[in-house]
Amino acid sequence: MAKAATPEIVPLSRAQLEELLVKLAGLLPAETYRLLESVFRTFQWLVGALEAKNTTLGRLRRMIFGKQTEKSSAVLPPGAATDSGRTTKAKAKGHGRKAAQDYPGAKTVKVTHCQHRVGSLCPKCLKGKLYLLQVPARLVRIVAQPIFQATCFELERLRCALCGALFTAPPPPEAGLNKYDPSNGVMLVLLRFGAGMPMYRIAKWQTYFGVPLPPSTQWEQIEAVSEIPELIYEALCHLAAQGQVLHNDDTNMRVQSLRKEIAASQEESKRTGIFTTGIIAKVEHLRIALFVTGQNHAGENLTELLRRRATDLQPPLQMCDALSRNEPKEFKTILCNCMAHCRRYFIDVVENFPQECRKVIESLREVYRFEAIVKEQKLTDEQRLAFHQANSQPVMTELHQWMKDQLDQKRVEPNSGLGEAIRYMLKHWVPLTRFLSVPGAPIDNNINEQALKKAIMHRRNSLSYKTLHGAKIGDIHMSLIHTCELNQVNPFEYYMALQQHAAEVRKDPTRWLPWCYQQNIPATDTG
Repeated sequence: MAKAATPEIVPLSRAQLEELLVKLAGLLPAETYRLLESVFRTFQWLVGALEAKNTTLGRLRRMIFGKQTEKSSAVLPPGAATDSGRTTKAKAKGHGRKAAQDYPGAKTVKVTHCQHRVGSLCPKCLKGKLYLLQVPARLVRIVAQPIFQATCFELERLRCALCGALFTAPPPPEAGLNKYDPSNGVMLVLLRFGAGMPMYRIAKWQTYFGVPLPPSTQWEQIEAVSEIPELIYEALCHLAAQGQVLHNDDTNMRVQSLRKEIAASQEESKRTGIFTTGIIAKVEHLRIALFVTGQNHAGENLTELLRRRATDLQPPLQMCDALSRNEPKEFKTILCNCMAHCRRYFIDVVENFPQECRKVIESLREVYRFEAIVKEQKLTDEQRLAFHQANSQPVMTELHQWMKDQLDQKRVEPNSGLGEAIRYMLKHWVPLTRFLSVPGAPIDNNINEQALKKAIMHRRNSLSYKTLHGAKIGDIHMSLIHTCELNQVNPFEYYMALQQHAAEVRKDPTRWLPWCYQQNIPATDTG
C-alpha cells in the first residue's frame, strides 16, 4: 500500500477563520454549515493545544477523549504501596433493580383481596381473625408512551334541512381553551435545558408516535412558559448576591448571532470569546445556581451580581481557579482557589514523574479524607475549621516544605511539567489553603464544575444558541432547574406550580422560590 502524502498544513488565524465561516454560512445548508464549523474549530483548537509547551500526549489524550475518573487508584502507577498503607475496599456489586418505593411518580391503584376481608376467620388455622397490615405488597408495571400525547375531540355537527343552520356540540372541559396545555412548555424546558435534548431530536421522537411537534412549535411553547421563571431568576440573583460563599467559573459557548457580530466587527482589540458563567451561591443552608451567557468572563459576571449585595455585609468567600479573569475587579472578596484544579496539574504529568506526583496526590487524598469525615459528621463551619487545623494542617505543612525543597535543592527542573505544577501550587498556597484559616472556606470548586456540565451538555447536543435572547432563556431555565436539584425539589412540580399560580408569583416572586413555594399553594389545590 502506498504511503499517504503528508497534507499541507495551512495556518489559519482566528480572524481568518471567522471570516471564512461567515462566507460559508450563506452558501451551505444549515446542517452542513454546523458540521463544517465544528470541524474547523476542532482543528484550530487541536493545533493550539499541540503548540502549547505544557501539553503532553497523555494530557492531550485526556483532553480529547476525557477520563472516567481522577481517583488516586486510577491515576497513580500500579504496583507500589501507598504511604498510608491503606487498601481500597472493593465496591459491592448490586443488581441495579429498584424497589417499588423508588417510584414516587407512579400511579397508585389499591387492590382489595377478592376472597378475604378484615375480621374474617383465617382459612388456614380456622381460629384466628385476619387484620390489615400497614405495609401492602407492591407490584410495579411500567409501559412505554410518547412524551407528549394528543387527544382529538370530534364534535358532532347538525345542520337544519330547511334553513341550513349549523349546530356544533360544545367541547368538553377537558378539551381546554388552547391547543397546547402549559405542561407541554414545562416538559420541553426540562427536556432541553435539564436533560440537554435538542428540539430536532424531540421532534423526531414524537413522529414515531404520530403526534408531531416541530422545533418551531417547541420554541413557542418554551417562550410561553418563560415569563414567570424570569421573575424567579431575578429574585434568585438578588438573594445569591447576599451569599456567604460564591463559586464561579465559565466555559465556552456558541451564540450564532453574536459570533457573526464579532466576525463583522472591525475592532482588532475586541474580545472574540463567548462564555457561559456558572455561579453557585451558598446562602445559609440553601444553594442557588445561576448561569449567564455572553462575552463577559466569570469575574465580570460576578461583579454584576455583587452590585446587588447589601453594603453592610462582609466580603463573601469566593471559590474559583487561579485565573485572574475569575476575580471581580470592583469588589473585595476572600479568595479561595480550587484544590482539585491544582491537583489536576500533577495528574497531567504523573506518567513522567510517578514518584513525585504520588507524594502530592496521596497527601491531598488525606486532606480529602478528612473533608469526607467533616461532611459525614455534619460539623459546623467552626468545628470543621478546628478539625482541619488539627488533622489536615500537618499534612499540608509537610507537603509545602517538601515542594520547596524540590525547587531549592534543584531536584526538579523548574520549567518541567512537575516544576510548573509545584510552582503553581506554591504561588497560590494561601488561597488554596484558605480552608485552614477561615470558617466555611470551601476546599474546591467541584460543585460549580458539576453545574457547568449542564451548559456543556447543551453545547455538545445542540451545538449553539441562535440568538442572545435564546441564550438568556436557556440561562433562566438552567438556573431554576439546577437550583431545584441542589435543594432536592422536583423541577416539574415546581414549574407547574409557577404556571398554575402565575398571578400570585407576579405579586411577590420571593414567596415562590423552590424551597418555599409549597407553603403558598392553597390547601384546596393540594387536597
